[in-house]
Amino acid sequence: MQIITSDALLSFLAHVGTGLGLMLLGITVFAFTTKFSEAKLIKEGNTAVALKLWGKAIGLAIVIYTVWANSLNLLDAFIWGLIGIATQVIAYWIIEYVLTPRTNLAKKVEEGNIAIGFSLFSASIVVGLVVAASLTY
Repeated sequence: MQIITSDALLSFLAHVGTGLGLMLLGITVFAFTTKFSEAKLIKEGNTAVALKLWGKAIGLAIVIYTVWANSLNLLDAFIWGLIGIATQVIAYWIIEYVLTPRTNLAKKVEEGNIAIGFSLFSASIVVGLVVAASLTY
């Protein structure tokens, strides 16, 4: 009795590779939305930046999880994953520039404001959940 077929293993590997690729793409896109090096500031111990970055990553992972669970095939999942990334970026811009126009959130995070970093961490997860729920229509 064969438990795992080669087709199932290849499908799994394709989904993992595509999912991780989408995560990397999403984090890279988010990196371009900031005027500072997140990696450098995290290495220097800036907790606020780490919270902001990994909140975005968790939000994206939630979206990708939902896409994988509800897609017809890998191409469908990839396309909806791209849409999820774009939606996350747009939502972040709305939070930063529309909802808080008098506060430079990026500068506050760069300065190490943990309250702002945690708020952005939480907002990214909330947006990820809303986007993910919207993808289950």
